[in-house]
Amino acid sequence: MTATEPSTLAPRILIVRLSAIGDVLHGLPVLCALRDALPKAHLAWMVEGRSAELLAGHPALDEVIAVRRRWLKSPRAVFKIWRQVHGRFDVTIDVQGLSKSAVAARLSGAPRRIGLAAPDGREISPWLNNVLVRPTATHVIDRNLELLGPLGIAPGPVRFDLPEREADGHRAEQTIAQVGATSRCALINPGAGWPSKLWPAERFAAVAEHLGRVHGLVSLAVWAGDQENAWARRIVARSAGWARLAPATSLVELAALARRAQVVVSSDTGPLHLAAAVGTPCVGLFGPVPGERNGPYGPQHVTIQVARLTGSSRQRRTAGNETMLAIDVARVAAACDTILARRRDRSSA
Repeated sequence: MTATEPSTLAPRILIVRLSAIGDVLHGLPVLCALRDALPKAHLAWMVEGRSAELLAGHPALDEVIAVRRRWLKSPRAVFKIWRQVHGRFDVTIDVQGLSKSAVAARLSGAPRRIGLAAPDGREISPWLNNVLVRPTATHVIDRNLELLGPLGIAPGPVRFDLPEREADGHRAEQTIAQVGATSRCALINPGAGWPSKLWPAERFAAVAEHLGRVHGLVSLAVWAGDQENAWARRIVARSAGWARLAPATSLVELAALARRAQVVVSSDTGPLHLAAAVGTPCVGLFGPVPGERNGPYGPQHVTIQVARLTGSSRQRRTAGNETMLAIDVARVAAACDTILARRRDRSSA
């Protein structure tokens, strides 16, 4: 099937990228490219957990199929998914490349199931998908877009097109005003999904102090859950008065806050990629995974990596955060200076 064949101008396509938040965001350019190439297609996305919140209302998406986490361990849940998707799709695109995502694609019964060849396609996914792609690009977003090759689609510029609800934008502006940041603030996110990706709260606090003293920026320390709340409070306490604690936010509310920030500083985790997806320049801190592959996408961002771990995903996930500790405050502060200078130059122009 190609995007130009008359009989396939309105195919039914299911994207499968179940988790995690950052990885789902990295799949959005695939969705946008599909909509550009096939404006009459029915485009659906199967997703787990909180990430469904990000996809709801996306202008390129016709249907969100939200499934519970760990559904593959429940025969009843598997049967429910089969009833939802079987016989409804012409093509599936498995962006995740794991057994569970390939099983989800296979349950649809779609005759063409596009996925990743090994080693990018892991576990049994290469055996369940029947059109395999061997990506050659460096960044994960570009690699994801290579999955469109079998459909004859050559993607244009990368877009995410995340929508914003009026209520979320209004709440973000209220939050910024309440902390006294007016229209100039930074976001700092101390959390990360892996312990090996954590950068010390004290160093984030020093960056917040630098942003305040040098650029007059108030920083909002964002968080999710009790542990991250404690880290965010530590940043506020040690920032010489330049950081404020953000309120609890949903993902879409966090996206609205990020849109209004001058810069976002974070390690490799969902909020970093969310900020990048809404167009805010980011400083991404990387250790366990390669920054050139997983860093915020585009030249407006700065990715910092001094050292990196090797080994399996499990080994890197459970390692200590020594590679993150190799990143010093001065390097992060300088990256923020670079981004803010670019913004000033664009405003002057």
